[in-house]
Amino acid sequence: MIIDLITLGCSKNLVDSELLIRQLVEAGYTVYHDREKPTGDIAIINTCGFIGDAKEQSINTILEAVERKKKGKLKQLYVMGCLSERYKKELRKEIPEVDRFYGKFDIKSIVKDLGSRFLSDIRLERCLTTPKHYAYLKIAEGCNRTCSYCAIPIITGKYKSRPIEDIEAEVKYLVSIGVKEFQVLAQDLTYYGRDLYGKPEIASLVNRLAKIDGVKWLRLHYAYPTQFPYDMLDAIRENSNVCKYLDLAFQHISDPMLKKMRRGITKDETYRLIEEIRSRVPGICLRTTLMVGHPGETDEDFEELCEFVRKVRFERMGAFKYSEEEGTYSALNYTDDIPDEVKQSRLDRLMAIQQEIQSEINAGMIGRRLRVIVDREEGEYYVARSEYDSPEVDLEILIPAAERKLRRGCFYNVEITGAEEFDLYAKLV
Repeated sequence: MIIDLITLGCSKNLVDSELLIRQLVEAGYTVYHDREKPTGDIAIINTCGFIGDAKEQSINTILEAVERKKKGKLKQLYVMGCLSERYKKELRKEIPEVDRFYGKFDIKSIVKDLGSRFLSDIRLERCLTTPKHYAYLKIAEGCNRTCSYCAIPIITGKYKSRPIEDIEAEVKYLVSIGVKEFQVLAQDLTYYGRDLYGKPEIASLVNRLAKIDGVKWLRLHYAYPTQFPYDMLDAIRENSNVCKYLDLAFQHISDPMLKKMRRGITKDETYRLIEEIRSRVPGICLRTTLMVGHPGETDEDFEELCEFVRKVRFERMGAFKYSEEEGTYSALNYTDDIPDEVKQSRLDRLMAIQQEIQSEINAGMIGRRLRVIVDREEGEYYVARSEYDSPEVDLEILIPAAERKLRRGCFYNVEITGAEEFDLYAKLV
């Protein structure tokens, strides 16, 4: 029997899909992931329910599958993930054509309902959907922060760290099947271990993972600025296979907005943290995410945010518009008082500032020598990344394919020869 599994949303969702695929393959199913034209007997849609656009995409994907089922092109339709976790009752009522809805943590139930048994002895194994040389590594679920706008704690619950021993065992397994590069993920990396060990243990975890034979790169995603564990910076600096890269979402800089957002940090503390990070890890690539249009954001607040971006000059940056999410502190206590056209205008202006900075940073890379890993061949180029670039979201480095034959998943030394807004060009050295 053939199953089509479709994954929407973040890389943490992708990890869940890969764990499920491993169980289903062991049970004898043929499983395809994210095919353009699903034609399996069963479709499983792993949904996202974080913000409005993601929810809309999830609903549309479900409805498209419902249409295939009505036409007899699909026998069964299952829905899992964050949207289903959050709105299971409503979805059952509104889309009765779906055979079963599951939450985010119901992999065992899905396997059982498909007539198989969840195998605990392979619970740490995954069928990778990424290129075989890199994988996402989820070290925790949930979040204990109380940011005004965020629905993650509503969906996934309190922070739950995975035991260090389980994470180590998973990494060793993934290395054994060819993985060299790990994107370490959590909703909040910096909280890791507080619930399980009584204190933050992210530095200890990184140090232990870095010692595993075969781990070539570890890259850290989604740190939180409040109660920042500075020993994590020592772990980044002192381990040669830990990328000099940190994904740390600041969201805003003006004190009134940080207070409204319930971020637990001030403008001055934010600037001091950034200074400390760059001091302790010279040359670090700092990625952040910022928000515009949160309730109460004034023109003055936004101008402070623009100045923040100009002053700090983040190596990598993304931004998004505030989206009111039911049940959050913002939805219950504030009025969504910023018109969408103002939000969009602010977003466009903020990203224009960053694009100019990014272009200057990229131009400054010309002549530098970097170690890169090759992801794929595309047209006339091999597409590679440096330690400063995470898959899917950051810059790509293009190496002429005519130069010589390169192997996917292997490391090479290159010199940057040219720069564009989203790509760098390089030659082998």
